[in-house]
Amino acid sequence: MSRHAQQLRDHDINPCVEETDASRKCMDDNNYKKDMCTAYFLKYKNCRKFWHDIMMQRKRSGVKPEMPSAEERRKILESMGKPY
Repeated sequence: MSRHAQQLRDHDINPCVEETDASRKCMDDNNYKKDMCTAYFLKYKNCRKFWHDIMMQRKRSGVKPEMPSAEERRKILESMGKPY
């Protein structure tokens, strides 16, 4: 597996691994008919937007690292409920 592919599977780097997997599974299960997986794509898009907004907010505030760790993200989601 390439280094880039490994990073995409790393929960500390990619906060939307679950949504990625769900979208891919839906495509596999539905013979790659995109219209059957719209809800999964939307959930992935909302996940990416949510964590991008968090990352930008932390960057503006000078918080390092800009992307919270997987453990921090879990706590954020538990406190808010899953917003996407």
